[in-house]
Amino acid sequence: MTEYGSIRDGRIFESATPVQVTSELIAEFCAAIGETNPLYTDSEAAKAGPHGGLVAPPSLAAIFGDGENIFRHYPEFDTRRLAAGMDVEFVTPIRAGDSIATISQVKEVYEKTGRSGPMVFVVISSILKKQNGEIAARIEHRFTNPL
Repeated sequence: MTEYGSIRDGRIFESATPVQVTSELIAEFCAAIGETNPLYTDSEAAKAGPHGGLVAPPSLAAIFGDGENIFRHYPEFDTRRLAAGMDVEFVTPIRAGDSIATISQVKEVYEKTGRSGPMVFVVISSILKKQNGEIAARIEHRFTNPL
């Protein structure tokens, strides 16, 4: 495990340029995933919904990366890796007009032996923060790298 010791340095990475959420981005995302719920696709119908207007589907949070590719800051791990899972806690709906910054940190590094042999897992904890400081979502990305 000492090979990946530097990745546990506690650094926090914030996206240099927040993502501007537009109604076009929301519409394109809905079309891409086949989302038809009027809360996400129909402005008039969404006004009567629980959020009082159009919001992005919660799954939009998944398009936000790992703090502008956090691994480029750790050359020893910036090789081949696989996405091994993601957990998302949706806190506040994302709306058109929001500006979303991603703040990420390596939360955990651990080894595990699978059918294909030993692997190291890296868990990256990210917060999606709106322009007003509200948290939109908390995300944990898990990545694996065969040893």
